[in-house]
Amino acid sequence: MAFQRRTDTEKFVVGAMDDDTMRRYYDEVQECTVIKLFTGGCYVTDQPEELIITILGSCIAACIRDPFAHVGGMNHFLLPGDGYAQDAQSMRFGSFSMEQLINELMKRGARKERLEVKIFGGGNVMAGLSDVGQRNIQFVHQFLRTENIPIVAEDVGGPYPRRVHYAPDTGKVLLRKLRRTDDLAVATEEQTYLQKISSKPTGGDVELFT
Repeated sequence: MAFQRRTDTEKFVVGAMDDDTMRRYYDEVQECTVIKLFTGGCYVTDQPEELIITILGSCIAACIRDPFAHVGGMNHFLLPGDGYAQDAQSMRFGSFSMEQLINELMKRGARKERLEVKIFGGGNVMAGLSDVGQRNIQFVHQFLRTENIPIVAEDVGGPYPRRVHYAPDTGKVLLRKLRRTDDLAVATEEQTYLQKISSKPTGGDVELFT
């Protein structure tokens, strides 16, 4: 991958704020800016007092930071594989999403040898697509081994969705496993997203692992 350094402090987003991949708001209780990330989203920041949150079913979120450069970010992808389509929907693919996240970190002064990763998700919550979560886990493990980027923490697999709160500046993660009352809502959201993207043309076929 070609990594380039950028000197400005603009935050990287795929799509505009408050679109269907993320929403930004200020939390007066926690006294911080919150970026809520949805499926296909990716966000990188070098600003303190920002919190990225997401809810995961079979999806994976990679939380990656350089603790020396004080830059970090999170992605949220649904499918492993390449997906090099020339449109924003490519962010649903693991390979594209991971490379975008790492490239944007490097542009803000991160160095690859200093990156640390925490990964979450890959639950078995989608009826009829029970192996998507496991394939996502296998993909992200293999990707990070190939890139020689260490995983410092992970919570993956199992039958439950997860809610993840990630502070890129400190690397702190708060994780809550959601029980079955929330399971259906997350699974339904992922099924809806799959139906949405499968109706749109991309750069290649999408296998839904039925």
